[in-house]
Amino acid sequence: MVGLGTVKRVTMTVVGAVVLLVGIALLVLPGPGLLLVLAGLLILAAEFPALERYVDPVRDRAMKTAEESVSSPLRIAATVLGGAVLVGIGVFWGLNKDLPLGGWSTGSSLILSGLIIWGLVVWSYLRLKRSRASRGA
Repeated sequence: MVGLGTVKRVTMTVVGAVVLLVGIALLVLPGPGLLLVLAGLLILAAEFPALERYVDPVRDRAMKTAEESVSSPLRIAATVLGGAVLVGIGVFWGLNKDLPLGGWSTGSSLILSGLIIWGLVVWSYLRLKRSRASRGA
C-alpha cells in the first residue's frame, strides 16, 4: 500500500518538473520563463534539498531581470507593448483555426502570457519603487 507521504512526494515532483519544463520552454517562447523556472525549482527543492543550491542564483537573476524590465520608462513601455502584442496575436490566433495550431488553445496561452507580462510589470515596478524608498533614493 502506498502511503500519503509517497503520493504527496510524487505529486510535488511531477508538478515541480512540469513547471520547471514550461519555464525552460518559456525562456525562448513569449512568457515569464525565468520566474517559472524559479517556481519549479522551489517546488522541487521542497522535496529534494540538494536542489536548493540552484534556487538562489536563479532567484537573483529573476529579480535582476524584473528590476531591469522597469528601469526606465522606455523599457516599461516596450514591455507593456510586448504584452499587448501577445494579447492581440492570441486573439487573432484564437479566431483563425486555419493557422498552424490555430484556435483558442494556442490563442488563450498567448493571451495569458500577455496578461502575465502586464502583471509582472506592475509587480516589478511596485517592488522597485519600494526598494528605492527603503534605501532613501
